[in-house]
Amino acid sequence: MSSGPAATVYQPVSGWQLLNVRELWKFRELLWYFTWRDVKVRYKQTVLGAAWAVLQPFMMMIVFTVLFRRVANVSSGDAAYPVFVFTGLILWQFFASCVTSASNSVVNNGSVITKVYFPRLLVPLASMGVALLDFAIAAGLLVVLMLWYGASPGISLLLAPVAIGLCLMTATGVGALIAAMNVSFRDFRYTVPFLVQLWLFSTPSVYMDLSEFTATSPTVEQSATQASEQSEPVSAPLAAAKWGFVHLNPMTAIIAGFRGAVLDQPIPNWLFLQAGVTSLTLMIIGLAVFRRAESQFADIV
Repeated sequence: MSSGPAATVYQPVSGWQLLNVRELWKFRELLWYFTWRDVKVRYKQTVLGAAWAVLQPFMMMIVFTVLFRRVANVSSGDAAYPVFVFTGLILWQFFASCVTSASNSVVNNGSVITKVYFPRLLVPLASMGVALLDFAIAAGLLVVLMLWYGASPGISLLLAPVAIGLCLMTATGVGALIAAMNVSFRDFRYTVPFLVQLWLFSTPSVYMDLSEFTATSPTVEQSATQASEQSEPVSAPLAAAKWGFVHLNPMTAIIAGFRGAVLDQPIPNWLFLQAGVTSLTLMIIGLAVFRRAESQFADIV
């Protein structure tokens, strides 16, 4: 007499664990289902549909061009400023969408989490899959802009996936960390959009050329002395870059590296390497905290 299939028993995670790749692979079809569901929900009952993935960075490009290029006369190197800023904005939009959607993903899927077991990390990962689709659509407009302004990539384009990967690592760490904290403290739902906006303007590589800064690595004291000796005042973003605050923000080097790879501009190698270490650290911390807290999600959410 057949006794039927063996039962699978899942027990809560004990201690600090980073990632169970084997378990994630086992539930890969569920990850695809969650991603496709979020894609359909994102553009449901919208007139423009996926065009919003292009319109958002495009309208921001116009605003940045007027404010920073024409009013503040911000440098963009040897590239046309609309192409320069749009290249940075589409990667930033990808990062911001990943963090924002991942931070609310666990709370928004509370009805599913309380009913059946699956790796909870699938939820924020699926939400970031939607942002990846938006990024691919916006990249199509970037190609059109590059053709319009006569910009062409070089062999350095091969480094663009590296920058995208570092951006995804940073977003995974930050998104998973906030998603875990948002379950217990719902204040993050309201503060994350504001913090993301602040993060944008503290990432000067989105809207200005940092080649002069990244060509050398002066100390904080040397940068302050050089700034004080200048006859013209230094703008706030440039001062932040030259005074070393840029080192605390991995997205500055990631976006600069992505732009350099796409537009065949110099890539800040030493800063790019430092951003890689910071991105990996953030991802490890975020995943560790998420795994530590996920056993309590069903009871709290």
